[in-house]
Amino acid sequence: MLVTGPNGAGKTNLLEALHVGTQGFSPRTRSDAQLVRFGAAAGRVRLAGARGDVPVETEVTLSPSAARRASLNGARLRAAEQLRGELQTLVFTPDRLAIVKGAPAVRRAYFDRSLGRLIPARASLAAEYSAAVVQRNAALRRVAAGLSSADALEPWTERVAALGSELTAARREAVAALDGPFGMQAGALGLERARLRYDAEAPSVADLEARLSRDLERGTTGLGPHLEDVEILAVDRDLRSFGSQGEQRVAVLSLLMAEATLIEKRRGVPPLLLLDDVLSELDGSRRAALTASIPAAGQALITSTDVSALGREPDRLVLVAPGSAS
Repeated sequence: MLVTGPNGAGKTNLLEALHVGTQGFSPRTRSDAQLVRFGAAAGRVRLAGARGDVPVETEVTLSPSAARRASLNGARLRAAEQLRGELQTLVFTPDRLAIVKGAPAVRRAYFDRSLGRLIPARASLAAEYSAAVVQRNAALRRVAAGLSSADALEPWTERVAALGSELTAARREAVAALDGPFGMQAGALGLERARLRYDAEAPSVADLEARLSRDLERGTTGLGPHLEDVEILAVDRDLRSFGSQGEQRVAVLSLLMAEATLIEKRRGVPPLLLLDDVLSELDGSRRAALTASIPAAGQALITSTDVSALGREPDRLVLVAPGSAS
């Protein structure tokens, strides 16, 4: 589906509404006040579709002054973001270039979300590990202040080591699964010899205890997967430091399409793809390569100001004008 119209007409708003309705949150902001129309008390996104052969209906209600509410097929969810565990949606917006050119924390967050989508049983692992690190850091500060004995650190050190080992292994599995499809997709888009590298070693209890004096001095855990990075490379160049903006854009798109391929293969249902302004900096051959890689059984929404940007007839064309769509 190609969504086209002038700048400011609401194309991105449509894309954002689809993300809210399938994932329970906006890809742009976590403030519901920014999602509700000026002067309105609340907003609602209601969607109907299918996951494979199974009908799906979702509803998400947003309010600046109340908690977000969501339902799936009429059943109220405990939290709106539970939708992301049920429905798979991948989004590209121009600010997603931060996945490549941003700080390591941005890449860790991205690959941990990918890990959850590719290995659902491990979806909560990154959050569990992060919570353990927070608890160990608090214990370190209490010990340093003389408010607790060093013995209080031991269970948190053991938990950080155990969960850190699990998270490191799960990240390696996810990165290894993405690496091949990522390289193939990037090559089709003109980025040669692209690959992913994650060389982290899991922290052991002995490793954490060996640097205990430094951790006590700083009040933080200075070793573990919360500090590691995933490198995104092309011809052995780290694209964060040595990639052009065009190469970084291709890398992010290639990551997204690689994950879409794996989700379809592993879950049997392709994800919904939301691609905002992806065509403006791609030439004709790269546009063709990108659209050819979209899973045939899936659905993709692509926004553009140019009705001819796709290079072929879209399956469906939506024309957006301020306040309307047709």
